[in-house]
Amino acid sequence: MSAYNHDTIVPFPDSGKGKKQQVADMFNRIAFCYDFMNHFLSGGLDHYWRRQTIKELMDNPVEMVLDVATGTGDMAILMTKYLQTKKIMGIDISEGMLELGRKKIAKSGRSDQVELLKGDSETINFPNGTFEAVTVAFGVRNFEHLEIGLEEMLRVLKPGGKLAVLEFSRPGQKGFKAIYHLYLKLIGWGIGRWVSKNKEAYRYLNDSVRAFPEGDDFLRILEKVGYVNTSKRTLSMGICTIYCAKKLKG
Repeated sequence: MSAYNHDTIVPFPDSGKGKKQQVADMFNRIAFCYDFMNHFLSGGLDHYWRRQTIKELMDNPVEMVLDVATGTGDMAILMTKYLQTKKIMGIDISEGMLELGRKKIAKSGRSDQVELLKGDSETINFPNGTFEAVTVAFGVRNFEHLEIGLEEMLRVLKPGGKLAVLEFSRPGQKGFKAIYHLYLKLIGWGIGRWVSKNKEAYRYLNDSVRAFPEGDDFLRILEKVGYVNTSKRTLSMGICTIYCAKKLKG
């Protein structure tokens, strides 16, 4: 198992806890304002990014879907509008986020389609080959051990099943890249600190995006752990990237 720079980026460096527990603590602290900050800081584009990711799954029938790092369930709820599924399972290590997500699902009337459980990407509590599709939206950079999480998602995919990962990336255009990094560093951090009173969470966002092995590097990691037919597509001038891969048939 290889270690990557982003594996060592943590919200609370002086806490003495491992990354996994620190990330859970962070999301428990900011759960109350997470949805608002997501929509506000992205200018509402996060809905569009999720829809584009879900559309990557529409080329094949998907009855069972696993949404890893589901948070408050936005991705899982949105999938019910676009995919003909029997069940969407969402897992997350933050009980605070899950509690809000369950309330949203009940309010949307989709409790029969979507179920949220506390769960860890590195030890997914489902048998081999359970799901036709696995999704992760803005979650893989929070994995404590990236390759273990990717291997676990591959394990629970059915042969021929598809992984779709949506993650922040760094824009390539020079002028826009500079503006984007300034936004993340100053505006995003400042507004996030003011609203959530938790400046560490938004510093972590900036640092983890910068450290994540994006683009072709991430595709190579997917291939290393056993995925095939890997591909990537950038969105919104490179602010986000959708990564897709499949589990080998047979």
